[in-house]
Amino acid sequence: MKRLILVLPLLGFLAIAVFLYRGLFLDPAELPSALIDKPFPAFSLPSVSGDRTLTEADLKGKPALVNVWGTWCVACRVEHPVLNKLSQMGVTIYGVNYKDDNAAAQKWLKEFHNPYKLDIRDEQGSLGLNLGVYGAPETFLIDKDGIIRHKFVGVIDETVWREQLAPLYQGLVDEAGK
Repeated sequence: MKRLILVLPLLGFLAIAVFLYRGLFLDPAELPSALIDKPFPAFSLPSVSGDRTLTEADLKGKPALVNVWGTWCVACRVEHPVLNKLSQMGVTIYGVNYKDDNAAAQKWLKEFHNPYKLDIRDEQGSLGLNLGVYGAPETFLIDKDGIIRHKFVGVIDETVWREQLAPLYQGLVDEAGK
């Protein structure tokens, strides 16, 4: 019995070590989402420009990226030029300005250019909460019917676009064209 008591801390340590070692090989950009293959959550929020109220119905019609961003997000500043380039190439991108000051968001889009077809203002974070957003940037790929097909966490750079997201996006565009 004394031996068992002496070995128990060692067994506990080994169990924790195995768990932590496994975590070293997980990709943080591969956060699971329960929303994959489900409709984009219902919402009714103002646009960043304040000229209209947007709903999930506004996101339907063609495949698109839905990019969650904020002026407070350093990584979003790194990602923004790539989004501008994608927009110029014809990629449909909708923006969700997450937990941000609207005046700061308007200034950002004026200064750094606006790649978004629609800018959703989510000051309270309610849409982000319904999307299961951990932070920014996060990007969702939706099909023409507004069904979420993929979630990417982190900065979209040219390599991420080329190797991961472009093939998925193009597949949805091809499917929508049929």
